[in-house]
Amino acid sequence: MRAPKLAVACLAAGVLCMTVGSAAAVAVPASAATGDATVTVVHGIPNTPVDVYANGHKILSDFMFKTVTAPLQLPAGSYTIDVRKAGSSATSTPVLSATESLTAGENATIVAALTASGSPTLTAFANDTSAVSSGDGRVVVRHVADAPAVDVYAGSTKVISGLTSGQQAALTVPAGTVSAKVTLAGQTAAVLGPVNVPIMAGMGTVVYAIGSASGKTLTVVTQTYALGGAPSAAQAGSGGLGADSDTPAWPFVALGAAGLALAAAGGVGVARRRRA
Repeated sequence: MRAPKLAVACLAAGVLCMTVGSAAAVAVPASAATGDATVTVVHGIPNTPVDVYANGHKILSDFMFKTVTAPLQLPAGSYTIDVRKAGSSATSTPVLSATESLTAGENATIVAALTASGSPTLTAFANDTSAVSSGDGRVVVRHVADAPAVDVYAGSTKVISGLTSGQQAALTVPAGTVSAKVTLAGQTAAVLGPVNVPIMAGMGTVVYAIGSASGKTLTVVTQTYALGGAPSAAQAGSGGLGADSDTPAWPFVALGAAGLALAAAGGVGVARRRRA
């Protein structure tokens, strides 16, 4: 029987499997093959440890809520992603299942999370790696939580309005630090934050709102990756307010007069999304 593509990828690329928190992740090789895609996996379903399979091969064991894997290099092609309760048989019925087609050079993230109605789902996002101006970074906010629409503030200025579950919005802004918070749409009281967080020039930073508002598990995790011709190394992290001190909970940039002018001029946009 032909070996699953994922297993072949790990052997051919010499990928080193390692443990990140409670989940087994795969480190990116120093130079990925030209025909490879980069994939990161995010766990956003509370109280649900899972095992994750790709084309029948287990790639993550006991994958825990609030964990973001290191990026994985896979050959372009079609992959069936199955999510099973941790410790279940590899032949048991998956809790979630989806098929994702990866293209050469693509940078994608697969998120196991909750819909606005509280149902578990798998969603695939394409990460925009296009270059930004020198000294700038790109921030993407992804609402993948069982929660109403939210607004995002940088300092006292609202920079994203009415973001609903399953959607994302992007900002291109100067590198720096700002006090950021998230509120329910139309309100000013913070449901997440405020916290002081950094953005690095030449890097994309993705912030995921995960968990459940009604279940009091609403939190955030982050992912970073290189833009344009920046170094290929990317940082994955698990986090949330008060969860991991080494991972910024809300990575937004300092919005001085120039940053606010950029946002007002159309620096905020809806980023590309796709569902598996």
